[in-house]
Amino acid sequence: MGKFEQIKHKVTSPEEMKHWIREWKQSGEKVVFTNGCFDILHEGHVTYLAKAADFGSKLIIAINTDASVKRQGKGEERPINPESSRALILAALAFVDGVVFFDEDTPVSLIEFLEPDVLVKGADYDADESDPSSKKYIVGRETILAKGGEVKTVALVEGFSTTNIVKKLKS
Repeated sequence: MGKFEQIKHKVTSPEEMKHWIREWKQSGEKVVFTNGCFDILHEGHVTYLAKAADFGSKLIIAINTDASVKRQGKGEERPINPESSRALILAALAFVDGVVFFDEDTPVSLIEFLEPDVLVKGADYDADESDPSSKKYIVGRETILAKGGEVKTVALVEGFSTTNIVKKLKS
């Protein structure tokens, strides 16, 4: 399998990802899950994802489908890059082991289905927040904790955001 095929192979269905996770866990691997849009990949994203990967031995990323991004109210022009492109770019990162899509507004159903060991979000969320109505609540937190897993946050890199990049390109 060539390099490009290896990258494409990392982008898979939830069902196949569940199979991979089962195999990884049987081999003693610790599976880390994070999610986001990752529209225009930048230094902040790469730093965040690399630090998330450090919480375990396998990193899987769930990305919003284009339809899911549109419902988030980020603007009519978003996403800039289509889901297939965003997934392929993330899969090309050496520390990423798998990429999967979710079409819902939140990845809670996917988290429940995949059962990762560690759930990671940016530090704009709070790993200890237990009120689902709070903006700092991490969706899927209860599922992970009930299974004996961990919920972690990673500090965001100041000055980097896709929204700011889009504004800069427009000016």
